[in-house]
Amino acid sequence: MKKSFSFPIVFMVILTAFFTFILAFLNYSTADRIAFNQEIELSKKLLYIFDIQPLSENPNDINQAFMDNIDNIGSEDEPMYIYYGENKEVLGYAVPISGSGLWGSIEGYVGVSSDYSTILGLDFTSHSETPGLGGRISEDWYKEQFRGIDITESQNGNYIIYRPSAGGNIDAIAGATLTSKSVSKLLNEDLDKFIKERKGE
Repeated sequence: MKKSFSFPIVFMVILTAFFTFILAFLNYSTADRIAFNQEIELSKKLLYIFDIQPLSENPNDINQAFMDNIDNIGSEDEPMYIYYGENKEVLGYAVPISGSGLWGSIEGYVGVSSDYSTILGLDFTSHSETPGLGGRISEDWYKEQFRGIDITESQNGNYIIYRPSAGGNIDAIAGATLTSKSVSKLLNEDLDKFIKERKGE
């Protein structure tokens, strides 16, 4: 006896519904874990910006180091973080930076001291730059250049200048000129906006 014409259709509908349910269940059951992992990853980057070393790479230690030193003072739309010392004195701010790179948007945070005189550090939360070229902005050798940069004598919002230009304080990435320029542009623009707003200029 031949199977009815509707059998394959009903079978596929049931099979699709089953796997949809499984995926929905997995998504629901792992949503909190995924959100926690994302928070920990951001916490690691902010700790790196302020050169704070957690006791270990254990998520609980990372979270504790973050809670002890950093607080979110921004909004969901405009996140910004503040860095406290032992006696709760303000030591710095983590300012969000974003802009266009060569292949997509570049987003991250730059740390600046509480008196707006020094860049404390830099890290990126997302980018689409080419691995081995523009993607090297995520490498430590590049990011470490942004520690302790005196910006008190910067003019016209040019805090980051690539060598060998006059006043240069950072080495660009060889073979990734456009990405390097994008980083300096978005960093200078967003940092300048933040400093002027905080100073009431």
